[in-house]
Amino acid sequence: MADILVQGTGGRLSLDIDADRLLRRIGELGRIGLDERTGGITREGFSAADRQARGYLMDEARGAGLVPAVDAAGNVIVRPGPCPGEQSGDRQALMMGSHLDTVVNGGRLDGAYGVLAALEVLQTLTERGVALPYEPVAVAFANEEGALFPQPFWGSMAIAGRLAELPREPRDHDGRPLREALRQAGGDLDALGSAGWAHGSVAAYLELHVEQGPVLERSGSRIGVVDAITGRTVLTVEVRGAAGHSGTSPMEGRRDALAAAARVVLAVEHIARDRKLCRVGTVGRLDPHPNTPNTIPGAVRLSVDLRDTDVWRAATAEETLRRALKAIAADTGTEIEVVAETRSDPVSTDPVLRAAIECSAEELGLSHETLPSGAGHDAQMVADIAPIGMVFVPSIGGISHVPQEDTSPRDLVAGARVLLRTALRITGHAERTVPARAAGPRPAHQD
Repeated sequence: MADILVQGTGGRLSLDIDADRLLRRIGELGRIGLDERTGGITREGFSAADRQARGYLMDEARGAGLVPAVDAAGNVIVRPGPCPGEQSGDRQALMMGSHLDTVVNGGRLDGAYGVLAALEVLQTLTERGVALPYEPVAVAFANEEGALFPQPFWGSMAIAGRLAELPREPRDHDGRPLREALRQAGGDLDALGSAGWAHGSVAAYLELHVEQGPVLERSGSRIGVVDAITGRTVLTVEVRGAAGHSGTSPMEGRRDALAAAARVVLAVEHIARDRKLCRVGTVGRLDPHPNTPNTIPGAVRLSVDLRDTDVWRAATAEETLRRALKAIAADTGTEIEVVAETRSDPVSTDPVLRAAIECSAEELGLSHETLPSGAGHDAQMVADIAPIGMVFVPSIGGISHVPQEDTSPRDLVAGARVLLRTALRITGHAERTVPARAAGPRPAHQD
């Protein structure tokens, strides 16, 4: 692949990412949270493994002469550091990134690839002394998956100003509060509002991601240009019945919470598969209590994930499910409580950024196509405060959130090159160059 060329005052500046460095970091980060038996990665948001991954990112950033910091929501924000006479935040930001946390026994690329590619682009620009009208910023958003603490998109919601006032203190699936876990990650629940970025402070947000689906692989396209991101509603459903002895309690009169929960699972399936009220519906977690072989379950907590690219269809699916749950509770003698953990509306990407991504792919000789994202992303939240663009690279087998999740090294490198080229394109191709900053440690911000 030929180097990217950028016009500068001193002539044509050859500029390209360091492919070996990017792939090395992907490999090293992929060992944090690795289960050697399954090959899967478990780095639930705000877990010990997640903190280790965040530490790795900040160490790599410092080693590159960059300045990492942690905001009150636990987001890791990496900046190049201000130029002489400039304060950080004086310019609008060109934000790039994704997340480091994973689902349980997930893959090594989902989220992490986008963070490391953003770091690579930021480091490349800094090392080569490329001056942009916007300040390039790499971000690792906290707790995007919501695997341990069921508040997905936590970090990007905070940056978008959605968490300035919390109705209740978040807790994990075992009831433990977030406050201490957030503190250990460098955040501060009491100062959460300070993590918000003002409207206009971010000129554009770019997120590079593995597709997590089969479209690009089947078509043979190297780059996906995302035009829309699906909406997502995450509900926690509590089913409360009555525990009892499994041998001495007659079937008549039982208030079996797990039997009622099974009907909830089927109701979710029916709404999405049969009635087609939303694109997909999933119950991905189910916790019965007391969860012993000879006891009727007295309580069950389960998760419901509803997704659609149309906000009205998503709302209709949720309302239909809530009515179904009331009927199930009445029929089974149980109590069913529903709590909406998060709602993310479907969003469209910015047409100007889409065009920039397409042109960048074409200049690099990479085939591309436009497609929607069936998965949710931090970009949806950032869209509240800035125009967004998303780049996909192919997923081998079209699978994600499993140990087998993978993308070829050449496609990982190609995606990062498109990210760099797009960053340059939307900032005017770097109208001037300045002397490269010397590598080495920088004064640490809060971390």
